[in-house]
Amino acid sequence: MTAVEALAQTPLTAAQVIARIQKKLAESTPPVVWKTPTRDVFKAGDPETPITGIATTVMSTYSILERAAKAGKNLIITHEPTFWSDADTTAELVGDAMYQQKAEFIKKNNLVIWRFHDHWHSRRPDAMLVGLAQDLGWGAPLDDSQRLYNVKPTTLGAMVKDMQSRLHYHAVRVIGDPNLRISKGAINVGSTSQQIVLKLLPEVDVFVAGEPREWEGPEYAQDLVAAGQKKAMIIIGHQNSEDPGMRLCADWLKTFVTEVPIEWIPTSDPFWR
Repeated sequence: MTAVEALAQTPLTAAQVIARIQKKLAESTPPVVWKTPTRDVFKAGDPETPITGIATTVMSTYSILERAAKAGKNLIITHEPTFWSDADTTAELVGDAMYQQKAEFIKKNNLVIWRFHDHWHSRRPDAMLVGLAQDLGWGAPLDDSQRLYNVKPTTLGAMVKDMQSRLHYHAVRVIGDPNLRISKGAINVGSTSQQIVLKLLPEVDVFVAGEPREWEGPEYAQDLVAAGQKKAMIIIGHQNSEDPGMRLCADWLKTFVTEVPIEWIPTSDPFWR
């Protein structure tokens, strides 16, 4: 057996996959420089674990881990936390029954969890924005921000029904007149700051937001409507807004990781009404 053949038969490890991701990011146009400190680190499992498959997801919930393990995907690349806080700190969780069960499931199934947040957002264009716009059927953006779009003329009520039909959202919340005519929109995924709402909502008819604080952007939208301006806001939730971007992450990974199967596992809307 030649050295090349021996290398080809060496199992791919989680650490090697992440090294490839870092290399691919550095080769991007424009390059994504790896920065530390960062959220993008291993959250659970041994980085030297041989990989049988990769699952991308917006949030590594217990049900996602179950689905990944059942599908034979033992490297989970998650956009958001695993242990319920941004830093994934676990010292205060040692006595928590749910933490113990989740940690034991990860260990039992030989899973490795790595977070891919900061540097995935740093790519241009930001795939999280691109993915949501694609799923909404909004076409090409109006500028490089990937947030402003001309949309097919419709009403606010019809737009919300179309979103629910396309994306199977259960708990969309809406501010504005259902009969409001819509022809221009803005989007933002994940946490949606007051600053970005203040900047973009005056320029459009509707702002589709991930997770704004109710007393910031949504209150501003309410005041605009109460003051007689023809504006609207649709709040779809953090997970819903970023799920499509992790579908694009799986597609991207397939272009340079070919040894193991790769699958996007959507979290689906966690709320019901």
